[in-house]
Amino acid sequence: MDDLRAFPQGARREAGFQLYRVQNGHDPDDWKPMKTIGPGVREIRIRDGRGAFRVIYVAKFAQAIFVLHCFQKKSQRTSREDIALAAERYKNLVKEMRS
Repeated sequence: MDDLRAFPQGARREAGFQLYRVQNGHDPDDWKPMKTIGPGVREIRIRDGRGAFRVIYVAKFAQAIFVLHCFQKKSQRTSREDIALAAERYKNLVKEMRS
């Protein structure tokens, strides 16, 4: 979670608050589904004075909410590298949950 720790304080605090909402059964304030990564995967969208930040997570497993990837968005579209990294982590998580 070093990526999340690297967020500026305001964005990091907002990410924590939004994840807390998810833990308590609520939707984040600003999110979108990330079906290209996997079923149940969502992206929390955070804006602050330093830019746009994203937290990609999955909350469909009973055990916990799993944060797959956190990053600062540099362009309008999410980069292929960020999507590929989250997808790989999702695939590994699903494998682990099945075993």
